[in-house]
Amino acid sequence: MRDIEERLARLEEGQFFQEERLRELDAALVSQQAQLDRLEAQLADAVNLLRLLRDRLDESNKPENSLPPHFMPERY
Repeated sequence: MRDIEERLARLEEGQFFQEERLRELDAALVSQQAQLDRLEAQLADAVNLLRLLRDRLDESNKPENSLPPHFMPERY
């Protein structure tokens, strides 16, 4: 009878530590998911900013319908 009580106590002890470890792992997983969510939002913001900068750069590189710099109409 004593042997059964010891085995039961060890099993309960093991279950307690497993439940505690599961709680710790769950908290770590929740924390990591929150971190991933923040990083995804920051990455989306960075991508949007890069697109905006690229569009502005493309606009500034478009040729204008103006006279070239060497053409000076006031001389003629």
